Amino acid sequence: MKFTKMHGCGNDYVYVNCFEEQVKNPGEVSRFVSDRHFGIGSDGLILIRPSHKADFWMDMYNADGSGSEMCGNGIRCVGKYVYDHGMTDKTRVTIESGGQVKTLELQVENGRVKTATVDMGEPITQPELIPVISDKEAVVAQRIAVDGKNYEMTCVSMGNPHAVVFVEDTRTVEIEKTGPLFENNPLFPKRTNTEFIQVIDRKNIQMRVWERGAGETLACGTGACASAYACIVNGKTEDEITVHLLGGELNIRYDRESGHIFMTGPATTVFEGEINIEA
Repeated sequence: MKFTKMHGCGNDYVYVNCFEEQVKNPGEVSRFVSDRHFGIGSDGLILIRPSHKADFWMDMYNADGSGSEMCGNGIRCVGKYVYDHGMTDKTRVTIESGGQVKTLELQVENGRVKTATVDMGEPITQPELIPVISDKEAVVAQRIAVDGKNYEMTCVSMGNPHAVVFVEDTRTVEIEKTGPLFENNPLFPKRTNTEFIQVIDRKNIQMRVWERGAGETLACGTGACASAYACIVNGKTEDEITVHLLGGELNIRYDRESGHIFMTGPATTVFEGEINIEA
């Protein structure tokens, strides 16, 4: 199987062009290639397929083999892949993921995509659509006790579920311990991604993320968008902010007129290769 290793702010995936390759049992393949000792090493597997709704379809799997609906860093890399490999000559492309279609504006330098802006759509706050169990119209600054500690949680979906909690210092978060307790909390029927946010000022936040099915990752695009919106509804930041992640920075802008969130960030190719998945 031919593949390309790519990352957005350190959120790395193995990408396979399924216009040319066939991948059977992608969940099992994702577990294999994601292993950082016995495989390639990644946060998951992304298959680039034909789409009936858009220019391309991003079919995504987590490192544990479970399917996922959306990845903000991953979709930027798909945009880079299809342009850099001559699968399109357009700098405005549409990509389907999880049944939704996102529009990307590709910023090209010297014939290669360097960054991309993604219209991530409207944040979803209805509990049943996130999903999170709640009798409220929206879960904003709701208290939740995890491992004997109280947090204020705001829940948002950007096509996948997020629980955003604010902390004084992201460096002190015991994320390997706390992350799984949020992810598998009974309040989240489909598990959840959890963002731990430290507000630096009105235009900057620090973020660490525990992704369902992957653990702590260096970045999460949908999580950055969810966190920016959570900051806005809690009155903590302006409508356009920089999200500082372990792997880099993302610019997130909330457009009040359309209600959409726009994410801009890098997309990077690491290497290409071929692996024997039959083994």
